[in-house]
Amino acid sequence: MTLYRSTRLLLASAALTAFTGPAFALDGQDLLKKINAAFATGGSNITAENVEVDGSNVVLKGLKLGVEGATAEKPLMLEELTLEGVTEEEGGAYFIERVEFPEVNVTEEKSSFKVQDLYLAGVYVPGDANAEGIDSLMFYEEAHSGPVEVTVDGKSVFSMAEAVGTMGLSDDESTITFEGSVTGVKADLSTVEDPQAKAQIEALGLTTLDGNMNMSGSWEVESGTIDIEDYSIDFANVGKLSLAFSMSGYTLDLVKQMQEQARMMQAQPQNEQAQQAAGLAMLGLVQQLSLVDAQIRFEDAGITKRGLDYAGKSQGTDGAQMAQMVKGMLPILLAQAKLGAIQNEISAAVNTYIDDPKALTIAAAPANPVAFPMIMGAAMGAPETIPGLIGLKVTAND
Repeated sequence: MTLYRSTRLLLASAALTAFTGPAFALDGQDLLKKINAAFATGGSNITAENVEVDGSNVVLKGLKLGVEGATAEKPLMLEELTLEGVTEEEGGAYFIERVEFPEVNVTEEKSSFKVQDLYLAGVYVPGDANAEGIDSLMFYEEAHSGPVEVTVDGKSVFSMAEAVGTMGLSDDESTITFEGSVTGVKADLSTVEDPQAKAQIEALGLTTLDGNMNMSGSWEVESGTIDIEDYSIDFANVGKLSLAFSMSGYTLDLVKQMQEQARMMQAQPQNEQAQQAAGLAMLGLVQQLSLVDAQIRFEDAGITKRGLDYAGKSQGTDGAQMAQMVKGMLPILLAQAKLGAIQNEISAAVNTYIDDPKALTIAAAPANPVAFPMIMGAAMGAPETIPGLIGLKVTAND
């Protein structure tokens, strides 16, 4: 990755394009083999009836993309896919400037599904998927989807304007950064046919949804610290749910072991004993992780009042009375949960939020990272110790 390290923060430098004409003709079959080696850890496999090289482009014809073990699912089939601006790098790695996918337009009976402007840019294919560290990973600078639309009986029931994901690599190759956004998400729930569900949707004001999603974070590969700075879903007239967390122990070795277990489960979907064994192995791997901190926050945009009004009406009262009922029942429920002294803090925060719904935040900030087995053990044996163990705090309207 010597050349790769000299790239810009988005993994692959424009400087790489200076090496426009490789001294030798590209080996398209070798490129496909190494793409498959990188995909194999996730259980995916790509085959092509024919691989052609045209200058710096590699054309895959009769392409099939499938998942190992998932025999019930048909593979994705493409007549042709062109990998543009391919260069072979040090150590047998490859860099692909752009992969543009054909438009998806599928119609079945009364439904249709359409996706436009799909592409990957700045794709790095490792020369050896079993190499140490970042050299073994497959990256992309950008993954992009344009408009998506799902229709039923000619009426749009779901649409999305754009989805973009980017990845970056620090100068010292120690940290991978990532960002993603989904904009213009719209859903029409007025077509729901079940009378009870339809009544609930209308009462809660959820007949139409309009929102966006965002995510950003980083991963220190060697130390195994992954930090999700923001993972949020924001819908107009509903509210914004934001998640953030950081954990340690998420090393590349752990990731590969988890992928291998997942692949084994996919390979034997009907073997209950194998599934249980792989599940236990996966649980054992998860125990290597430790919680650094976490936060869940909800910012209300009207759904709380509508929810209380609906719940009150279903109980033969109104929203104000239902709010008082919730405030009265909460201490009893918390006492049953055996959360100790923090019960009063939670009650106070929830009461404040119900009286004036703005924001409710649940945060965990332990003094030092806490191993997940310790948290699970406390949950089963001494739940009242969890708030102190993870530094739990609950606040409202802050």
